[in-house]
Amino acid sequence: MLGPFPASLWLVALIMCTGSALGETTIRLDPEPEWRNAESISELVAVFDTWLDENTDLQRPDTSPEIRLISGAFAASLQGSPASAFGRTRGLFDPDSFTIYLILPWDRKNPHDASVLLHELAHARQVGRHYYCPGAQEEAAYRLQDEWLRERGLEA
Repeated sequence: MLGPFPASLWLVALIMCTGSALGETTIRLDPEPEWRNAESISELVAVFDTWLDENTDLQRPDTSPEIRLISGAFAASLQGSPASAFGRTRGLFDPDSFTIYLILPWDRKNPHDASVLLHELAHARQVGRHYYCPGAQEEAAYRLQDEWLRERGLEA
């Protein structure tokens, strides 16, 4: 017998005491889980376009960029890649062909992989804007990617 309280209250008290003894625990629910339910890359693009509309002043382009999944070897062969000097590249955007290249392995259900698509979609929205250097475009896209991941309790 645990005393005059119902067993369920003792369980709640035990969980509360254990949680405070182990330190503060934060449970974060995904504020917009529809990205996980996207059945295709185009559905994921639609989810990210809405997120970008709500969280930036970057205008949605009239047409969506083409999206291609490519091998790392093919990515390395692309000439003039502005990302080629920045470590392990996961995605590229070519403004001339208005194409996003996602480098395999890439999984739309993985939040870090999905955030690469968000990053590249930000670049597609930057077309036509003036930046004094390419690094300014990258910084803005990385900040958006990081913000989206942080909303889900993740780090870039």
